[in-house]
Amino acid sequence: MHIEPGLIAPAKLTLAAAVAAPLVLAHLPPLFKQPALLLRTLLAALFFSLFMQAFHMKAGPSELHFLGAMPLYLSFGFVPTLLGLPLGLLLQGLVFEPQDLVHLAVNSLSLMLPLMAVHHGLARRLVHGERPVTVKTLLQLDSAYYGGVIAMVGFWLAMGQGETSLAEWARFALAYAPLVLLEPLVTLGTLWLLRADGPLRRLPLAAQCFAPQPGRA
Repeated sequence: MHIEPGLIAPAKLTLAAAVAAPLVLAHLPPLFKQPALLLRTLLAALFFSLFMQAFHMKAGPSELHFLGAMPLYLSFGFVPTLLGLPLGLLLQGLVFEPQDLVHLAVNSLSLMLPLMAVHHGLARRLVHGERPVTVKTLLQLDSAYYGGVIAMVGFWLAMGQGETSLAEWARFALAYAPLVLLEPLVTLGTLWLLRADGPLRRLPLAAQCFAPQPGRA
């Protein structure tokens, strides 16, 4: 979902920053009220950066990454994941891809807005009830999230200063299909480790490191 440098005009980058900064600031207060959320945010950022570096390839006008958004969301909660995404992008840019820093706000919004839509919409019905989380549930969540990411990339490209063909954007969109099928398996494995009697719950700092229920915090 990294849009290649040079495709978006500077004025549009400024607009993205003007939207992303207040969005991040609006979700910071819970971190001061619950210090455990700060730890989870740092963990989400770290794992997100590792996920992106583990698999990335050029796909049309953007880059294809394994995002791991749903494993992070269900493990650490909503606010830590929401803030961990831009923090992880910043970390990745500083350490691995400094040329991507110019699009930090654009790429952050491409990830944060779909997560907000999933959390306040589909996830409330599928995850936050009493029903067990199934492969079907995870496929729905991943499809909705990655669909949002793809739509955001299309939005930014439509506002770009160059001409990006619909075919190139479609090639990028299709490239994400295998990840939509793969990520639920990763998420299921994560939830198995995080079950009530699972190995991760027995760690000394488990209560501080992980959300008490999937996606809650």
